[in-house]
Order: sequence, then structure tokens, then C-alpha cells
Amino acid sequence: MSGTSGSYNAVTWLLDRNVREGRGAKLAFTDTVSELSYGDLQKQSCRVANMLRRLGVRREERVAMIMLDTVDFPAVFLGAIRSGIVPVPLNTLLTSDQYAYVLADCRARVLFVSEALYPVVKDIVGRMPDLEHVVVSGNEALGHKKLADELAGESHAFDTAPTHAEEPAFWLYSSGSTGMPKGVRHLHSSLQATADTYAAQVLGIRESDVCLSAAKLFFAYGLGNALTFPMSVGATTVLNADRPTPARMFELLNTYNPTIFYGVPTLFSSMLNDETQKTARAGTRLRICTSAGEALPESVGNAWKARFDADILDGVGSTELLHIFLSNAPGDIKYGSSGRPVPGYKVRLVNEAGNEVPDGEVGELLVEAPSAAEGYWNQRSKSRQTFQGHWTYTGDKYTRDAEGRYTFCGRSDDMFKVSGIWVSPFEVESALITHPAVLEAAVVPEADPEGLLKPKAFVVLRADSKTDGLHESLKEHVKQKIGPWKYPRWIDVVDALPKTATGEVQRFKQRDGAS
Repeated sequence: MSGTSGSYNAVTWLLDRNVREGRGAKLAFTDTVSELSYGDLQKQSCRVANMLRRLGVRREERVAMIMLDTVDFPAVFLGAIRSGIVPVPLNTLLTSDQYAYVLADCRARVLFVSEALYPVVKDIVGRMPDLEHVVVSGNEALGHKKLADELAGESHAFDTAPTHAEEPAFWLYSSGSTGMPKGVRHLHSSLQATADTYAAQVLGIRESDVCLSAAKLFFAYGLGNALTFPMSVGATTVLNADRPTPARMFELLNTYNPTIFYGVPTLFSSMLNDETQKTARAGTRLRICTSAGEALPESVGNAWKARFDADILDGVGSTELLHIFLSNAPGDIKYGSSGRPVPGYKVRLVNEAGNEVPDGEVGELLVEAPSAAEGYWNQRSKSRQTFQGHWTYTGDKYTRDAEGRYTFCGRSDDMFKVSGIWVSPFEVESALITHPAVLEAAVVPEADPEGLLKPKAFVVLRADSKTDGLHESLKEHVKQKIGPWKYPRWIDVVDALPKTATGEVQRFKQRDGAS
């Protein structure tokens, strides 16, 4: 990186460097329908930059992206950054009202939208005050501009904008557990920072790797998995525009034989337990997997390793810090733990008074990160709460053992005390899913008749599980696994648990329903 002085544009390092070093003909992205070499991607990104200039978009203004994971995504994302314009990838699963809020909040001048996703925004685009153009990725223009047609006449040469390393390059909107999402502003230097740390020093990504990510590109986790990390070494990415179902992921694993598979705990568990995929394999070249989004249960990690002979590197990251900052590593894996700080990141655990806690005690996790966001857009109070000097407050509760490994206890607003002792919903959930009848579990606090908080569990059962005596069996199972005061006093059997688009269980919805 050129440092904090002088010109630095993330696309110069991420894309142009690969072409300059002789990888122009190498496959960068395939979406199972189309593909782009590094050289093709460089030309497409220049065409996008020229198109945005023609449409009158100026430096530092925003363009929104509601796009599926196809080869058009990296072309638009990198083309905007090349021109000094700020791309804002948005969750493809939001509602019309949420899109209306975000488009107005970021003041997007242009919206790039996949043809299949256009119906969700059809009725709102005409009333967005700052939105001047809609560009559709797909076969039809739908009354707007068609991306392929717009790019066809543009030059594939463009003088990359002389941006600054500490200038905002792109925004991501954090999903958040409640309320509308927050715009998180990331710098040009942030992408390389995650590649130089986690990708290079933990994942050990190589030029020969083929990458497949279940998490989509609009997520911070997916953006690193499928774009930043492979491009940092000139590797290849397989993009998936469809839902990451077990059947779909096994199909891609066996068709493209990736060497790295990035997943989330819920998906790994679903792939292991899908009755229709009992004999499915994960390709022949899979060497490593990663997991983030929520802590990976030990039982899932061990079962995956036993079946596919590939370790899962469980870690934790956030939108605010762009990717993983605590992780297990090859040769240093302890399932059930989030591992150790990624090289280049520092962490602290503090109590309610802001004092550091000793090993074994629960504390809030603070991170000093080279990839930390500049702040939230138009939310100064929340920015000041989260980004304090060098440290970012994650809102996660952790413990640290004597070996320096960190174990997730829950979100700060998920934790509660029973008999004066902190209880981690995740710990109780992890114990429940080791019972042979339980597929998934969510645990929340519930007040007993005396007004004291106790654990309440919602469980999804495996197919053909017996319910006779189940409640008492589950309570006794938890007592034996993690301690007599942590067992759920109440257990509800449900068909499904509410989840985010990344597969994280939304405990607050169960909590609100339980109270």
C-alpha cells in the first residue's frame, strides 16, 4: 500500500496489478453462465467508469447496487471505485420500504439492479429524490437502461481516479438486529488490509485456489471471500446467483471443484443433515473451509471434518471491521472457540466499567483494526459509541482462556444472568444441538413467577424425533453438558427459527415473542 500520503485507488492494487503481473488471461470470475478473465474485468470496470461519468455522476457521490452474484457485480463495484464514485451494495432480500429508506439515506444517483430483483423496487424508484438513473443487469431493460447496452459503446480505457488511501471507497449497510440498517463507510485501504492480514496470514490463500462463497458479495464476509481475497493473489471465484441451499452448494462443489469453501454455521449444519444429500461429496480438491456470522458449534465442525476431511476455520468478523478479526487457523483449531486475534488486529475484553477482565471472565470485545470503518453515515451518536479512538466496540461478549483463545458468549443484548452468573445463550444452544433429537435451537431469557430471569429454549427437531419425555430429556442433557443452573426451564418445539439473510438466528424475535 502506498500509505496514507499520495494517491491510492483500491482497484489499482486489486485488479490492475494482476493484469500488470501477467494474469490478464486468467479466469477471475465465473457465474456458471458467463465468465470474466482479469483482463476482461479490467476493461469492463473501465467501461463502467466511463458510463458513470457520461451519466453525470461525480466523485464521492453514491451509486446503489441491488445485484445478484453474477460477473456484473464485480464489474460495477470495481468500476465505480475506479472512478472515485462510491458503490453501495445492498442486501438483495430487503423489502420495498427498506430499499426506499436506504436509497434515500445514501442519496444514490444511480441504481444498478438485477432484472430478477427489479419488481421489489419497481414502485419506489420514481419517488427517490436523488435517483436519476436505473440500470438493469439482465436480458430486459424494463423501461430503464440495460447494463449491457450502456457499456457496449464505452471505451475500455479510463484514467483511474487519484483517490486517497483514507478516502471512503464503498459503503455497506449493516443489517442490525432491530431498526433500519446503518451505512458503514469503508476506505480504499480497507480491502487490502483484510487481504494482508486474514487472507494471507490465516487462510493462506494461493494463486492456484478456486473459491466458492455461500455468503453473497453484498455482505462484508462474502465480499472478502469472493472478491478481495481471490483477487489479492490472482485466484478464481465461482459466483452463485441462487439461494445457497444444500443441494445447490453440493452441485457447485462437485462441478467446479473449489479448493476453498466459505460458509456459515447454519449452512454447514444443513448440508450435513439434509436427508437428500447423505451421500453427497464436496468435490475432490477442497482443502479448507471458513465459517463466520455466528459461532460454529463444536459438533458441526467435527462432523464436517469427519465427512469431508477439510477443516473449518471458525472466526468472527463484522460489517464495521469488514472481515474476520478473531479466527482459528490451520494447525491451531479448537472447535467451539473463535480462536485467536488475526495478525494485525488487537483485542481487549472489558467489563461494564471499561476495565479489562481476567481470563475466564465475560467481557465485551473491543478491536483495534486496520480495516475499521470511518463511521456510520448520518449517525454521529452511534458512530461515537462504536468507534472510540483506535478501538471498535463490537457488542459481542467473549471469554478468553489461559492459552489466549476467545470463546463467544453472545451479543451484549442477548446475555443475561441466572443466580448472579452470566449465561450465554449460545452455550446453551450448543449443548441442546448435541442432543440426538435437536436440529437447531435458540435460547432467550424469560422471567419466572418471581420475576427472575431463566433460560427459555425454542428447538427445531430432527425428522422422526420422538417427543415422549423430550422436555425432561433435554433439560437433563444440558445440565450434564454445561451445568445445572443453565438448563432451559421452558422448551417450545417450533417448525423453524427466525434468521437473518446470513443464516444467523434472530434471538430478539424469539425474545420479543417470549416476553
